[in-house]
Amino acid sequence: MKYAFAQRTRNFESSAVRDILKVISQGNIISFAGGLPDDDLFPLAAVEEAYKRVFEGGKHTMQYGLTEGFTPLREAIADRMAVRKQIRMDAQNILLTTGSQQAIDLFARVMLNPGDIVLTENPTYLAALQVFQSYEAKVVAVDSDASGMLPEDLEEKMKTYAPKFVYVVPTFSNPRGNVWSLERREHLLRLAKKYNVIIFEDDPYGEILFDEASGYTPIAALDNGETVLYTSTFSKTVVPALRTGWVMGPYQIIRMMAQAKQAADLHSSSIDQQALYCLLRDFDLDAHIAGLRSVYKERMHVMLGQLQRLNLPGLSYVIPQGGMFFWLELHESINTKDLLPKAIEKGVAYVPGAPFYVSNPKHNTFRLNYTHSVPEKIEYGMSQLVSVLEEAYTTISIDKAMV
Repeated sequence: MKYAFAQRTRNFESSAVRDILKVISQGNIISFAGGLPDDDLFPLAAVEEAYKRVFEGGKHTMQYGLTEGFTPLREAIADRMAVRKQIRMDAQNILLTTGSQQAIDLFARVMLNPGDIVLTENPTYLAALQVFQSYEAKVVAVDSDASGMLPEDLEEKMKTYAPKFVYVVPTFSNPRGNVWSLERREHLLRLAKKYNVIIFEDDPYGEILFDEASGYTPIAALDNGETVLYTSTFSKTVVPALRTGWVMGPYQIIRMMAQAKQAADLHSSSIDQQALYCLLRDFDLDAHIAGLRSVYKERMHVMLGQLQRLNLPGLSYVIPQGGMFFWLELHESINTKDLLPKAIEKGVAYVPGAPFYVSNPKHNTFRLNYTHSVPEKIEYGMSQLVSVLEEAYTTISIDKAMV
């Protein structure tokens, strides 16, 4: 039978990361591909105790909940954001979602008409690009460096395109791991107000900073509550399977997103939200996160040590100050997608960089995750990857010599 799918499905694409994970899950592969926290660091006992306390509450805990989410959890998040991030908003300005991914989707659903313009960095979060394209938006890249969007290009594109919103991951971005300077954050906010453009700030990794004293001010903390929507998740700090994220921002937009959520799923799992509330109330989440930071920082340095062995022309990377990823650029003649099967043969996987680009993809880039594997696996997996890269560079040298 021939199925008459909606035209918008022409814009649907499978995630490059998910496709790779399917392949490597079938064998004994050390994966640096997914943005995964380490299973062994999940606070299982605390999560189990939290669910136990929910079930002790009786049968009413099993009933339908509010679309906006479990009110005590929204209030707890509001308190936590005020203390940890200096973002001060009431619980009514918070919508609980099925991961921060749903927050991106709901926001796009209520904001985007076909042909609307979204400004982003290049490269940027792959799954956000998929969402915007699925709603038939046109995504336009703003020139950026390690400190954020370049002010001149940003203003020029705001004037030229009149974008519906700007999507940014300014703290430990995915995939590059960059951290925007305070000046670039402030400049984006000034321009957004000047040109009446909304900012959607995605911050899934902000808690995983390796030097807490450094601190990074969210763009939402610089705003008066009118211009910035801020989304984050418990997936990286508690457990991904809870699929609980949140978005906070101007009430009119949050209200519209809640109405869209009613049509999508009525509400996210209220049992999970109640358990998270109990966990935030009774468990020292800050101490747990401090432990994650210490472990992930060590693993980052193990991976860095292996990268520093490489003396290859064109190789560049930034040492992460937090988050989950290294982003590497190789000699321009190397295509990391073509190189991936050779890496998998050696028992190691990564994510090629091209799918993260809005336009003009650099095929000589790739992303490595250091949070999911223990140091011993990182050491071995990176030694295998190093050999693959060195062999690729040897081939380049041979080819050049033959010309």
